[in-house]
Amino acid sequence: MDIEKAYYVHMGPARVALDLGDGSERGEYVDQDYILHKLGRPHRSISLMYCYYPLDKEFPGRISEVMKDAEVSFQWDYPYDDYFTYKGGLEGDREGEPFTFMRDVRRHGQDVTLTLTVDPNVSDEQLIAIAEDLRTFGRVFLRVNHEATGNWFSFTKRTTYQGVADFYCRFNKILKEHAPNVLTVLCIGGIEDPSATEIIMEKEFSQAVRETDIWSVDKYMALHWGWPYDVALRGAENKSFKRDTVDNTYDLTKKSFKRFTVINGGKTKPMVMSEFNADGDVTGAYDQAKMVKDFCDLLKEDPEQWFSGFTFYQFRDRGRLGLEIEDPNNANCGIEQPVMETYKEILHDSMFMPVMERKEELDPRGSAELIWGNSEDAVGIEIPLHFEGDPHFCELTFEDDSNLMLEINGKWFYKSPKAKVIDLMSAFYNDRLEGPADLTLRIFAPPATGENDLDAPNGMFEYRYKLEKLPALRVEYEPVEL
Repeated sequence: MDIEKAYYVHMGPARVALDLGDGSERGEYVDQDYILHKLGRPHRSISLMYCYYPLDKEFPGRISEVMKDAEVSFQWDYPYDDYFTYKGGLEGDREGEPFTFMRDVRRHGQDVTLTLTVDPNVSDEQLIAIAEDLRTFGRVFLRVNHEATGNWFSFTKRTTYQGVADFYCRFNKILKEHAPNVLTVLCIGGIEDPSATEIIMEKEFSQAVRETDIWSVDKYMALHWGWPYDVALRGAENKSFKRDTVDNTYDLTKKSFKRFTVINGGKTKPMVMSEFNADGDVTGAYDQAKMVKDFCDLLKEDPEQWFSGFTFYQFRDRGRLGLEIEDPNNANCGIEQPVMETYKEILHDSMFMPVMERKEELDPRGSAELIWGNSEDAVGIEIPLHFEGDPHFCELTFEDDSNLMLEINGKWFYKSPKAKVIDLMSAFYNDRLEGPADLTLRIFAPPATGENDLDAPNGMFEYRYKLEKLPALRVEYEPVEL
């Protein structure tokens, strides 16, 4: 098929953004190729969870592995938090985690949300080193010491709550000076009772509310926090689990946003839920899916556009908080849950989709400059195509080593620098054409290495790629032989 016309296209933010948790104390990291094929399109951001306690003698070992023989009855009973350990900073380098995964995330057209629990007693020099680590990764959402008004994470046991809040502001100031590409996400309790008029620990955290870039609360409509050390059972006397209603979860989140706004002098900031789900350990698999859908329905029905996005926690989980459950026989395999199909419907709903805006026309036989600012601000190419009917073959052939994200018929594909032919037929398997149709092929170019070039003009905030030639498109409407 000949490509006759092409245009620049701008990809902008969805009304409500969708982010996805990938790996934590409850599950391993799943590579982005697998997730993309499974879900059909990229997310705004992928959330990675790490800890940084360099003053502890056990660090940088993962604490549950270093102390595997310790008698523990709760997930957070170790000396420091049982996340993967941050291998960068003043003491480390950028060759290991989380940087390997951050590069994978960004190559696939997504931003990184780095959740990092940090010992509040570390020095400014150590925090500056972390900021320097993040400078090449474009827009980064950094969630520092999340759920900071709780009492389970180690950082809350090493200082007062005022000390936790002051540390957040100290780190935030350092980031603004050394890594202005990083947006800070303050995750605290918010309004947790319908009758409350103030957020939890409002006095301690008011300054942090005013100085952070983004407000956040973690909300599980149901949660078994005793996992994996006990089983959630009906009628249990000492309950280690809870279930709330969808309406109450929604209302408390909205009240939190409104109170944050009051604390901030009436000025709003983006409001997100950095961890969101209903725990299947409590609800079972079917109610879990229904509660997630019902919450999103409330968002769609609300005329007030107050909410910026949520992070579904998480893709694959050893418990029942994932789109997949980790196969107990093989950690590389996932068992799809009913919430997977529900989430895919949400992911492809127009409210949660990035907005595409066609720009000026370009010569389809010439080169084009593609600009990747972030997953909500990118300039790519849009190619209108006419299909005579349902294809039997549809593929793109490239002559270069470009790193691209491609979209057609609502499905996204990744082209790595080494790939030359991309088969697009899976875009039609579940959405076959019933006759002639006009479709659009879109092409974007996130950084091939996963990192920006700081020596390029505005390199901290954008990546530019010159696509010398459009790919050749092969479309066949019949089998090779009948």
